[in-house]
Amino acid sequence: MDAASSGAATLFRMEGVSKRYGGVRALEEADLAVHPGRIHAILGENGAGKSTLIKVMSGVVAPDAGTMTLDGRPVTFASPAEANRAGIVCIFQELSLIPDLSVADNIVISDPPKRFGMIDRRAQRRIAEQALARAGASDIHPSALVKDLPLSRRQMVEIAKALARNPRILILDEATSALTASDVKKVFDVLKRLRSEGLALLYISHRMHEIAELADECTVFRNGRKIATYEAGTKSDAEVIELMIGREYHNVFPPKAVPAADAAPMLECRNLNWADRLNDISFTVRAGEVVGLGGLDGQGQRELLLALFGVLRGLGGEMLVDGRPVSLKSPAHASSDKVGMALIPEDRKTEGLMLPMTVRENLAFAAMDKVSRRGVIDRAAESRLIDEMIKLLAIRTAGTDIPVGALSGGNQQKVVIAKWLMRQPRIILLNDPTRGIDVGTKQEIYQLLRRLADAGAAIVFYSTDYDELIGCCDRVLVLYDGAIKRELVGDEITEHALIASALNIGMSEAAEMTGAKP
Repeated sequence: MDAASSGAATLFRMEGVSKRYGGVRALEEADLAVHPGRIHAILGENGAGKSTLIKVMSGVVAPDAGTMTLDGRPVTFASPAEANRAGIVCIFQELSLIPDLSVADNIVISDPPKRFGMIDRRAQRRIAEQALARAGASDIHPSALVKDLPLSRRQMVEIAKALARNPRILILDEATSALTASDVKKVFDVLKRLRSEGLALLYISHRMHEIAELADECTVFRNGRKIATYEAGTKSDAEVIELMIGREYHNVFPPKAVPAADAAPMLECRNLNWADRLNDISFTVRAGEVVGLGGLDGQGQRELLLALFGVLRGLGGEMLVDGRPVSLKSPAHASSDKVGMALIPEDRKTEGLMLPMTVRENLAFAAMDKVSRRGVIDRAAESRLIDEMIKLLAIRTAGTDIPVGALSGGNQQKVVIAKWLMRQPRIILLNDPTRGIDVGTKQEIYQLLRRLADAGAAIVFYSTDYDELIGCCDRVLVLYDGAIKRELVGDEITEHALIASALNIGMSEAAEMTGAKP
């Protein structure tokens, strides 16, 4: 049933809205209607205009043309605070929390409760507890410092912060991209409850299964324009993706090569131990292999990648590169020419990029020693290398001298990868590299990984997406409680095998849980 037939009035309407940044068209005559008590999904590739759309709605940027109405009355927002007062609250993909403040401080930071001119700490804690409970995160202590929380719990605090403002329209931009599977289920329950309470929800996600579970209606954007609006469930995933990318959708995963079985390991780990997070980890990776790390989120996969890259202190066990023992005491040592390792981090915003700096500066930073002699940068060599990387990864940018923060999320991720490829690494570690990026960019990254492997790189690839592990990897090491519980090879890499190993149960039990044949 669509909004019109259900009798739901239009709460918010946008008509003919356009926005340009210099010569770049971000939105072109965009239309959108939002109804109370419904979840409206916004779909499109990175750079399709989704982020600009919600920035206009939430008062972050002003449109160049077009009109917006709320409850049938024209509105304009000069700031996010004005949009918040009107009941429009946005949860952006980039977290807005202040790490050194407590959870409670962050939740009420825009309007703290006061008593006798001072912040009422008791009331502040009560508001925070109520907001966390409403967000399904009552296990987070209001007094905890945000910097001490893992990324997934920070995302839950961000959601609680938005709900504390009692929104009428809640916009979620990739709000589940950093969450664990259990947290995602909690958020889904919260969103469904908010919908039943009459809130209007705008939901942006590249995860098609989330759209299928949550959305009542969907709007697809491409190149800044609205392409179509349709009732959820009326189009197949392939049809939706074709609307998003403007071309026929093919198999996203390139064919796998068959590494030589007798090839010597490029990377070998023997009995790695760290605190209570890594327990006797042993494995090998050969040149030309993509070895996946599977398992439920938080089972030691990220710690393993950090250990390999020389970040962790007090690591036990032994590592060998090309058969020679190495002691990786720092990322600088790991990325040196002697070792040749690169790590694509989990959070591109805080760990992979310097957002205010230009595309050129971000790309050149990791490979400074490659383009300099005696401390003097060879600008011509730097430009050649940067141009090669932009072409290789098809980075869409209006130029190399614009802030990297102005690029879409997918193109920012490409810059992170390109930055490390400029060092020509032989061992590449990837920490969930496609989180929060669109299907078209994911496809390009999958093809790039296979090309790098075919060229002789050894790749360790952690992903929370089972389809990626199945489609990209030659072998998958499934971790449980900091240990490798099972190694899946070739045709053994199936969803049921991954689930069974991730839960540390048998195949028949996993089949019963998923309703499939073992």
